[in-house]
Amino acid sequence: MMEFLTLFIALIVAAITYGTPLLFGTLGEILTEKSGSLNLGVEGIMFMGGAIGLGSVFYYEKWVAAPNPYLAVIIALVFAFLAGAFASLIFSFLTITLRANQNVTGLALAIFGTGVGQFIGEFMRVKEGGYISISNALKGYFQNSPFPQALQNIPFVGKILFGNSFFFYLGLVLAIGMFWYLNKTRSGLYLRAVGESPATADAAGINVGRTRYIATIIGGGISAIGGMIYIMTIAGCVWNHEGLSGVGWLAVALVIFCMWRPLNAIWGSVLFGALMILYLRLVIAFIPTQLYKILPYVVTVIVLVFSSMRNNREKQPPQSLGLPYFREER
Repeated sequence: MMEFLTLFIALIVAAITYGTPLLFGTLGEILTEKSGSLNLGVEGIMFMGGAIGLGSVFYYEKWVAAPNPYLAVIIALVFAFLAGAFASLIFSFLTITLRANQNVTGLALAIFGTGVGQFIGEFMRVKEGGYISISNALKGYFQNSPFPQALQNIPFVGKILFGNSFFFYLGLVLAIGMFWYLNKTRSGLYLRAVGESPATADAAGINVGRTRYIATIIGGGISAIGGMIYIMTIAGCVWNHEGLSGVGWLAVALVIFCMWRPLNAIWGSVLFGALMILYLRLVIAFIPTQLYKILPYVVTVIVLVFSSMRNNREKQPPQSLGLPYFREER
């Protein structure tokens, strides 16, 4: 019994670790889609955030004699956010200003961003003549828990509640803050109105274009932070050009799974994190590994089918999601 409980706790902790990048990728896309913009380029955005986030800390440590670990974490967050914001600015210009097809543009951004991230990562690797990694002293500040060991040693719940990286707790604060913003603030309600009916919002004096620009750019920056977190925690602060493959698409699927609700993204990301590593923890000889890896998508499809059958408006996407707004047609 104790052995089973130990294994279960280890599974939950690992699920939280793998789910944290998904949490940020999902929250960023939720904010974007709530405004009516459908950005399918999350995969590319997370690749850019991972490569640039790691590179910023790598060169900061290389150029500074005694790097400040807390400043290193801030630098990684800022540069990853800026990378995602820049990519989303391009997407916004094409889809909001030029009114290009959002599906096609998002897919193009996914390919473009993945290529840019891999190019930057490999360029740094070739230039430095080896693997791009940071020192073990800095790694601990990205990977270890911010809570004292005494709290982590609490029987049964210590590791689950207090044994995770700083980024998981930052994600919790972000999810709660986003829920409060979207439901309790005037600008958040304006943003939701733009996603539901931009013509009505425009008639009420809300600037539809500006609202979508801001939501898409900030959402892209948040998603890019998820890519940085993956590289700095799961990948061990070492660049791997295939490490992030599929994570961005899982984040997009998770948006549907959690019904566009930030708070649902917390437990949803942990569940998806568990499904991501299930093939390592529950090995059944006659079941191929590939079947394990498609479980998150299968679960998403099942949830989408059931939610559509129930015809519950609260569980449907914003009505204007993916549709360009033409003011002259109002």
